[in-house]
Amino acid sequence: MKNPFYHFLMTFLMTSFAFAQSKQSGTVKQIDKEFGKIIASNAEPEKVASGLVFTEGALWHSGGFLIFSDIPANRIYKLVGNGQVEVFMEKSGYSGKDSPSGEIGSNGLGYDQEGRLLLCQHGNRQLVRIEKDGSQTVLVSHYQGKRLNSPNDVVCRKDGTIYFTDPSWGLEKNSNKPQREVSFNGVYRYANGQLYLVDSTLAKPNGIALSPDQRILYVADISKKWFAYDLNKDGTVKSKRLFFDASSINNIGHMDGMKVDTKGYVYATGPDGVMVFSPKGKYIGAIQFAEIAANVGWGDKDGKTLYATCQTGVYRIRLKNKGLRYVK
Repeated sequence: MKNPFYHFLMTFLMTSFAFAQSKQSGTVKQIDKEFGKIIASNAEPEKVASGLVFTEGALWHSGGFLIFSDIPANRIYKLVGNGQVEVFMEKSGYSGKDSPSGEIGSNGLGYDQEGRLLLCQHGNRQLVRIEKDGSQTVLVSHYQGKRLNSPNDVVCRKDGTIYFTDPSWGLEKNSNKPQREVSFNGVYRYANGQLYLVDSTLAKPNGIALSPDQRILYVADISKKWFAYDLNKDGTVKSKRLFFDASSINNIGHMDGMKVDTKGYVYATGPDGVMVFSPKGKYIGAIQFAEIAANVGWGDKDGKTLYATCQTGVYRIRLKNKGLRYVK
């Protein structure tokens, strides 16, 4: 017969250990009761990978695993389970024969309308598409004859229109300091083989995402603001407006990547963790991982797990809504 006290003690210790682990992995912060629509009261962040350099670009692969960039390592890794990672691609952002230090690897990852992988390459200063046979096609490397800064994040509409941000982060943090040619930090639209400038007025645009109906383009800026661009049917910009101003929030975190779920809620890394906004731009809560989150992405079979690339680790948390994933 089992000792009741022993059973109680072991249960208590296991529960306490799980609670401590969850606290080590992060916390959930509710701002508005609407937050309960997207996250369960018992949802807890979980750390699933560690020992990396600086992670970015979380993206679910159709093969059933997560891939993500490690920018200084110049690699894309895949998460194979039990905290183990394997190299998915070498020289993901810089293909030169020398070995400069700094942020030279791939940053944001995405898919085009045919499910082909898109890479924002810092070191090579270009946007690349990986073809079905594994070869690489350079989509964009110059604007009006001048080399781009360092493409940062990317999203694609169902009609094939690609939007990406091009701040100078990669140039500033690359030890060989390549010469800057474009004088601004831009937001771009690539359609029908042509590159168009969407906005040249932001301080440093970073994360980028589309609404479920693909009529709104969201862009994060280092100025602690998110902007929304209302789009015409052909993907051109109709108007620009402020989506949310986080200037008054002084917690630890950066304006970086973002994603959207199928209900239109926006999940954006910012000065209060991964901040969650209603489709109308109301701040309703945050997921604060143990490390500062650089980007997020939807994963697992049902698309209801939010993965976060956070400095040296990768984290995840289960949510109620399914995320928008552009995977064939």
